[in-house]
Amino acid sequence: MEKQPLRELRNRNLRNIAFITIVVILGLILLQSLFGNRGSGDEINYSLFRTYVTNGEVAQVTIKDNMAHAVLVSGNTISARLPEDASAYQDLLDEYVPDVRIDPPSNNGIFTSIFISLLPILLLIAVWIYIMRRTQTGGGALSFGQSKAKLVRPDSTEITFNDVAGIDEVTEEVEEIVDYLKDQRRFARLGAEVPKGVLLVGAPGTGKTLLAKAIAGEAKVPFFSISGSDFVEMFVGVGAARVRDMFEKAKSSAPCIIFIDEIDAVGRKRGAGLGGGHDEREQTLNQLLAEMDGFEPNRGIILLAATNRPDVLDPALLRPGRFDRRITVPRPDLKGRSEILQVHLRKKVVDESVDTEILARRTPGFVGADLRNLCNEAALLAARSDKEAIEMVDFEEATDRVLAGVQRKGIVLSEEVRERIAYHESGHALLGRLLPNANPVHKISIIPRADGSLGFTLQLPLEDKYIVSEDELKDTLVTLFGGRAAEEIVFSEITTGAYDDLKKATDLAKRMIVEYGMNKELGPLSLARERVDVFLGEEIVKSDEHSEQLSSLVDTEIRSLIERSYTRAKELLSDYRTVLDRLAEELLEREVITGPELDTLFDELVPATAAS
Repeated sequence: MEKQPLRELRNRNLRNIAFITIVVILGLILLQSLFGNRGSGDEINYSLFRTYVTNGEVAQVTIKDNMAHAVLVSGNTISARLPEDASAYQDLLDEYVPDVRIDPPSNNGIFTSIFISLLPILLLIAVWIYIMRRTQTGGGALSFGQSKAKLVRPDSTEITFNDVAGIDEVTEEVEEIVDYLKDQRRFARLGAEVPKGVLLVGAPGTGKTLLAKAIAGEAKVPFFSISGSDFVEMFVGVGAARVRDMFEKAKSSAPCIIFIDEIDAVGRKRGAGLGGGHDEREQTLNQLLAEMDGFEPNRGIILLAATNRPDVLDPALLRPGRFDRRITVPRPDLKGRSEILQVHLRKKVVDESVDTEILARRTPGFVGADLRNLCNEAALLAARSDKEAIEMVDFEEATDRVLAGVQRKGIVLSEEVRERIAYHESGHALLGRLLPNANPVHKISIIPRADGSLGFTLQLPLEDKYIVSEDELKDTLVTLFGGRAAEEIVFSEITTGAYDDLKKATDLAKRMIVEYGMNKELGPLSLARERVDVFLGEEIVKSDEHSEQLSSLVDTEIRSLIERSYTRAKELLSDYRTVLDRLAEELLEREVITGPELDTLFDELVPATAAS
């Protein structure tokens, strides 16, 4: 089915090459004609030349290669081709032209003419030889069916498992593959078989590709690396041909590893989409399925693949025998983030004051790519200040840059606006201190940032949380309303500054009622439904598939939860109005309050007994 389109594409390419070659040859012929006639733009026939001579209008004649180049009395020049018999014009010139000169003939004239005549043919032969060589070496237009997988030699990569940190459990899983490739007899004597395929699943930036590079560096076997998008082309059959070619190369280099990054580009579920518009991708997937576990086994070939969308992969691709093992690469925990930071700081000059454990606590939710970017930002800030080493203050500013964007020092705010922002952020910070289940406040700032915020309050948990209680969510909801409540209490009016807080609070309240079942009226129900929409490519779509009465009750409970949280925020800030004013004054004076300074200030302002 796919050979005919490939043949048609090859014929089309040959026709295009032939057309370009013909155009080049015609252009050379045109240049030849122009070059051959160059200098003879004033050439006239012999009869007219005789007339000029007999009328005495010619002052000088130079004869060369049977051509007469004459200078007229008026100063103009003309040329004429003379007869082969010199006696036909010799007497005429001797009689009427006072100055006749005869130059020796050119010896290489005939060779030049022959070369110019053969130049198009020589060019055609050279173009054809070039095309044939490019085709044979696989680098030309006819090599579209060859695999684009890059071969990584065992001695060409320097990344090992020592460069992978924060995911020790995952590293132990993949080390088994490396051990098998190094010593296959140890597994074979017990009848054990290594997994044919390993699927690495995780959020973007968690280190899936880095882990594959480390496997290549540790295994000391040929490693073929390719992206899923490299298989799919607009021509039907090209992707399947590349899959076949890739496995043929891998068989000749076995034992080896094939790594397909972003496999969801080629491994999506078949049957999705309208009108069969994914025929090429599905043919590529079918060929990949056949190569992984088809009629002919592929011994010594281990397939690694990485994706952050395992939900869209075809079930036939995930079954045992193809991808036998599915390894989830999680976000690093507190200890993992500290280890990742230590890896990224190996080649950087760091001051003794930098504590990776403190940085790990201040970066919850960060993945390996985020932490690497954080270290690089801190290094850039230190270099900009011409420091000898990267200090802790550089990491503080780098964290703010990653979370909230670059400081916008060019924005000049009026004192009234600065005061509103100070009270807004103080409201968040004060509630974060008063509420027992809220995350501790780490930093308050009223410096505008590049993300559009005019200030921010940074709250960080003391440890990684895997489950969250209802009380913690309720306190988080009250804290989100702290800015809006402070503005209403102090200025008796509200502004648009709380837009992002309201959006987050509304989303959190919906999740508590609809998904988490945290409501007495509705009971322990999770009303969120997941349905599959084939025409949208198997995307998961949220929907509310329940009665209108239940929907009305859900809306009522969401509104009630939000109103109760906002009322509680106003009550607490009203009770601690004096503390709110002092905190806002300090923030207006310093612009940024962080770390120990913030703790000391809270200890002075807030009584020992917090709100319950």
